[in-house]
Amino acid sequence: MASVMDSVNQRTQLVGQNRLELLLFRLGGKQLYGINVFKVKEVLQCPPLNQIPQRHDVVRGVAHIRGGTIAIMDMNLAIGQPAVENISESFVIITEYNGSTQGFLVQAVERIVNTNWESIHPPPKGSGNENYLTAVTKMDENLVEIIDVEKILAEVSPLDESISEGIIEDGISERVIKRHILITDDSTIARKQIQRVVEKMGIKTTLKKDGREALTYLEDLVAEGKDPNEELVLVISDIEMPEMDGYTFTAAVRENPKLKDLHIILHTSLSGVFNEAMVKKVGADDFLSKFNPDLLAQRLNDRIFELTGEPLIELPKKE
Repeated sequence: MASVMDSVNQRTQLVGQNRLELLLFRLGGKQLYGINVFKVKEVLQCPPLNQIPQRHDVVRGVAHIRGGTIAIMDMNLAIGQPAVENISESFVIITEYNGSTQGFLVQAVERIVNTNWESIHPPPKGSGNENYLTAVTKMDENLVEIIDVEKILAEVSPLDESISEGIIEDGISERVIKRHILITDDSTIARKQIQRVVEKMGIKTTLKKDGREALTYLEDLVAEGKDPNEELVLVISDIEMPEMDGYTFTAAVRENPKLKDLHIILHTSLSGVFNEAMVKKVGADDFLSKFNPDLLAQRLNDRIFELTGEPLIELPKKE
């Protein structure tokens, strides 16, 4: 399985084509689960685990891998199911999210499949707000559930959502009082994290759960005779989303004469494989790795400066 990961760089060719590759795995039953290959660094047989004091219930231990120590989380426990059994016969999926590396213990790893974001859909209505899914799809008539890993990580190791003193400039919201910020992300946790930062700055938000929903919203503004450039400060978009990913969403915005001048920030946990060439390819204005409240707030300061010409403040360093 490790050799299958050697071609990750070639997968950057999927950018802008609304395509992705999923690593399929199981957690002990017949149900198939999936994770985007872009997030996966390595797959290996579970190594010996060392216990650590006062660990979170989901963390089964730590492992020494490639010269580093990595927390190994039980994916089954993380989504409220019984623990994965027979650890020594199980597998660990090593991932990178938000600039950090972690391992997820799973019962079995199946294969990598190439698919299209259009065939991946939001969780069915009625599944509740507390479920751990961001999307579902079908492979060979089998339902594949795509887990909201950001929700798991937020519960196991909550991110600091505070903004350093001095970042939010006095009166900044009054400069864009009639505008708001469009946020699109398939993860409920990620949407709320961004929303809280923006609203701490006193700026209104509109939330959408995928690129297609966000594009429809923008097109509806135009149909109503409104100018999206006058309505919005900017758009903050995730990259991985069902129906329409952030790359395709950005490309579609740039192709629309009424929308092409919108300021778009791609905000994603794909920091390990993302590069500036990808930003340029789809025409985004900026890229920001999740999740740094200070940097996000500073990007908003920068954009409001562009719109209003007001002086900026310098970004203080956190101690």
